[in-house]
Amino acid sequence: MNTLFQPYRLNDTITLANRFMMAPLTRCMAGPGLVPTEQMAAYYARRADIGLIISEAVIIRPDGQGYPNTPGLFSEAQIEGWKKVTGAVHAKGGKIFAQLWHVGRLSHPFFHHGEVLAPSAVAHEGTVPRMRELTYLVPRALILAEIAQLVQDYAQAAANAIEAGFDGVEIHGANGYLIDQFLHHSSNLRSDEYGGNPANMSRFALEVVDAISARIGGERVGLRLSPGAYVHLAGSPEDRAVFDHLLAELNQRTLAYIHLGIFDDSLTFDYLGGRASDYLRSHYQGNLVGVGNYSAETAAQAIKAERFDLVAIGRPLIANPDYLDKVKNGEALVPYAETMLAELV
Repeated sequence: MNTLFQPYRLNDTITLANRFMMAPLTRCMAGPGLVPTEQMAAYYARRADIGLIISEAVIIRPDGQGYPNTPGLFSEAQIEGWKKVTGAVHAKGGKIFAQLWHVGRLSHPFFHHGEVLAPSAVAHEGTVPRMRELTYLVPRALILAEIAQLVQDYAQAAANAIEAGFDGVEIHGANGYLIDQFLHHSSNLRSDEYGGNPANMSRFALEVVDAISARIGGERVGLRLSPGAYVHLAGSPEDRAVFDHLLAELNQRTLAYIHLGIFDDSLTFDYLGGRASDYLRSHYQGNLVGVGNYSAETAAQAIKAERFDLVAIGRPLIANPDYLDKVKNGEALVPYAETMLAELV
């Protein structure tokens, strides 16, 4: 357990106070104009003793929205709002990355009155969370010029994040959202340079990584990935080759870390040979963040076994702003309950 509370050097630029990270937790609490609020600043500041806070997912542009009241990072008002959040975290000695997000086909015109865009014209079946009256639509496949613009929009959002005082960014390339939709065969049916084989299917993710790294420095860039499709996507044995290629390319680049996107790391995937975290560890040479129903005790065991280097904690941090103190003192944690989503405690 003591290992978890020791400082951890991500790279020459960033050293964390401990090996805990706050997992990105969508709260849908932004104010008018998708601007962060004072309440959000207080919420993050109460958790500033965590080694690195990953913010709730932040929309890079209006058509990236897929849930109500999720904050953005594309307007001056939003940047100013986030300055209050980062300032509050830094005042408590903490560090915070912004998670950059576009939901792709999981968006809806209700949010932005425009088209729904995705790698291919393949709809996700179901309804929008928290707005069950909205059914997902068939998206329009992105054309090449629009893909190039998206790459630049990700880079601009990263620059906006640094202007807003964030210590870095995490690119949301997981959980069936836009970047992940390019990486899986069930959602990417393209036959041009962004589809059809592992190199092409990896291209968009790598272009986003490269553009952001060129703008703010790769040492300030994390990437979240879901090599095992488990939400918003159907998995395919062919996906393995895509991630084999992607990770080999990422090993040639500077990144702060890769963060597994999964809700439960006990899940196994035949085409990955077991758990997604073990697959990432065997293919990626840099810092790896584990997540998925870990307690402090099980995380310490996994880190001791060198399965990953840091652990991201999610729902227990919603229920316990004083999570670290309770773990240190051996106190019982308050159980998470869905009713807690209605408040920023």
